[in-house]
Amino acid sequence: MGAAPIFELGSEALKPPRLLRLAPNFYVAIFGIMKLYPASYIIRQAEARREIGPHTLVVETTSGTFGLALAMVCAERGHRLWLVGDGAIDATLRDRILGLGADISIVTEPAAVGGMQQARLNLLTALRRDHEDHFWPAQYENPDNSRSYAELAEMLHAQLGQIDCLIGTVGTGGSMCGTAAALGERCPGLHVVGVDTHGSVLFGQPDRPGRLLRGLGNSLLPRNVVHTAFDEVHWVSAADAFSAAHELHRRHALFMGPTSGAAWLAARWWAHEHPDRQVVAILPDEGHRYMSTVYDREWLAARGLGRAALPSAPVTVDTPGFEGEGWSRFGWHRRRIDEVLAGSEIERAA
Repeated sequence: MGAAPIFELGSEALKPPRLLRLAPNFYVAIFGIMKLYPASYIIRQAEARREIGPHTLVVETTSGTFGLALAMVCAERGHRLWLVGDGAIDATLRDRILGLGADISIVTEPAAVGGMQQARLNLLTALRRDHEDHFWPAQYENPDNSRSYAELAEMLHAQLGQIDCLIGTVGTGGSMCGTAAALGERCPGLHVVGVDTHGSVLFGQPDRPGRLLRGLGNSLLPRNVVHTAFDEVHWVSAADAFSAAHELHRRHALFMGPTSGAAWLAARWWAHEHPDRQVVAILPDEGHRYMSTVYDREWLAARGLGRAALPSAPVTVDTPGFEGEGWSRFGWHRRRIDEVLAGSEIERAA
C-alpha cells in the first residue's frame, strides 16, 4: 500500500482561493480568508529579521479579517497578539479571535480627523508605548503586505495564463496593488480596476464617517495604495453591494460578503462589455459573518437598503468628487492622486 498523501494543515492550507468560471471570459477567485496572505508573510518575514522574539507582543489595528488571520498565524507560531478594533467587529469574528487566544480592545468614539481608523491608531500608539518589546505589522504601510500577493499572482497566471483585466476592492491597498504589480509582469497590457465606496478618501472622495460598507474604502490614505496601478475606479454603495451579494448567491450559489458583491458587480459588467478580454475578480470575503445584517431582510428594510433590482451599468463621471450614491466609474489612467484631483479642479473651473 502506498503512503498516504500529505496535506498542509492550518492557515497555510486556507490561503489559496477557489477559481470559478462564471462566464466564458469571466473568472472569480473566491477566498475564505484572503488576509492570510499578508498575515502569514508579514509575521514570517519579521521572524526572519528577528523583529519578533519569544516574548514579543504583536499589536495591530483592524476590525476585519486581517485580525482573524493574524490571530490564526500567531496562535500557530506561539506569539502573543493584541488587536485594536471598533464596533465593526461583529460578535462572530470577535469570538473567533478571542478563541485563538488574542486580546482585543475596542474604541467607541471616532477621532476628530480620520474617524474610527485614526481613533484605533491612537490607542495602538498607547499600546506600543506601554510594551517595549512589540511588533506592529502595520498593514496600511508595510510593503510586505503588497509583496505577499506575488504568490497569488503566480497562482492565477499558472492556472489561467494571460489575464487581461484584474478587478477587486481597495482598502489597505495591499491585495490589489500587490497582485496587480506581480501579475502585470506576467500579463502584458493588464487593465486594473479598483472598487471603492462613496465617502472613502482613497480615490478623492471627501471622508464620510459611519460608512455601512466595510472591508473596502478608508478614512485615511494608506501608503500601500499605489494610485498609478489603476486604470479605472468604480464606486459602489452599500445598498448596491448588499444587493449584489444576494444576486451572486441566487445566480451562482456563492455565499459571499458585501465586499465580494461590490467586486463582482463591477467585474460582471466589465467582462460583458469586453467579451474578448479575460477577466478575473477577487472576491475576498464569505457571507457567514453577515447573517444578522446583509442577509437579514428586516435589517435591510429598517435601513432602507433594499433594492428591487441592481443597476445594469455604472454612470461614467468626470471627477472623483461627484455627488450622489449611484454606482459610478472614472477613468483613472494610472495617474497619481494629485494629478487626478488637480485635473478635476481645472475641469470644474472651466
